[in-house]
Amino acid sequence: MRIAILGAGGVGGYYGGLLARAGHPVAMLARAGPHLEALRQRGIEVRTPDETFTAPVAATDDPRQLGEIELAILAVKSYSLPEIVPAVRHLAAGGATILPLLNGVEVNDRLAAAGVPIANQLGGLSRISAARVGPGVVERRSPFQQVVVGELTGGLSERAERIARLLGDAGVGGARASADITADLWRKFAFIATMAAACGLARSPVGPLRTTPLGHLLLERAVGEVIAVARARGVALDADEEAKVVKIIDAMPETMKPSFLLDLESGGPTELDDLSGAVARLGRLAGIETKVHDTAAAALAPLAPAVRRG
Repeated sequence: MRIAILGAGGVGGYYGGLLARAGHPVAMLARAGPHLEALRQRGIEVRTPDETFTAPVAATDDPRQLGEIELAILAVKSYSLPEIVPAVRHLAAGGATILPLLNGVEVNDRLAAAGVPIANQLGGLSRISAARVGPGVVERRSPFQQVVVGELTGGLSERAERIARLLGDAGVGGARASADITADLWRKFAFIATMAAACGLARSPVGPLRTTPLGHLLLERAVGEVIAVARARGVALDADEEAKVVKIIDAMPETMKPSFLLDLESGGPTELDDLSGAVARLGRLAGIETKVHDTAAAALAPLAPAVRRG
């Protein structure tokens, strides 16, 4: 399958490297600079807890040079979506299936509003910790990796199952097709939005928060708000969904910092508007109070550079 990686950072570079090593023609879209030049000269180097390998890829900063693409994996930060949309539209117009692996639950709607047909889109999520650590070099830091894909209209499809199988055959453990990708997206969203809000407000890893009754209550309330908004929007979640998400948070290493907090500490742009901002915004539309996420969105916004939204 001819594959494009739109955003050759940690996540995109990692999955693109696996797919290239498996023999698929992979073209990566990256900004001009040392990273792009390294990709062109020597391919993508992938480091994992178990191995290091290099795979050949094509690389360009011009989407028109990507060629005929069957699958485009979109792996930029949510705040970079507006600048990548023209490339996504271009590939969708050529018949490519678009698989976003971004945080948040509004990505597909934003793509559709920007002119990317829903019929060309799948819903997707990734669970991984990966980072670009040098020009042409990405590193998977987590022992786990998973990609879930599914049709936005629900139900299993040959397209989703074929792409999940392709990823699994390339070495993505836990790759699967989902019959309800919307529910899966909201399950992940409840976790990441809660971690971002609570750890961001506390400027702390999750461990110290969990050790105090009020800190744990903050986490529980943040989870409950996301789940309540999801249910108000008709998302089918289990009756004990809040408890499941809190259990996952309780199992995180004490020193674990969400990527949102790392971005906040670095002084760079953050995904606040796509996390607590989205919970607050969608909560108002659904008539659900989201006091924790309202507070996080208001208190943390002045601390990060403004991000242009499309």
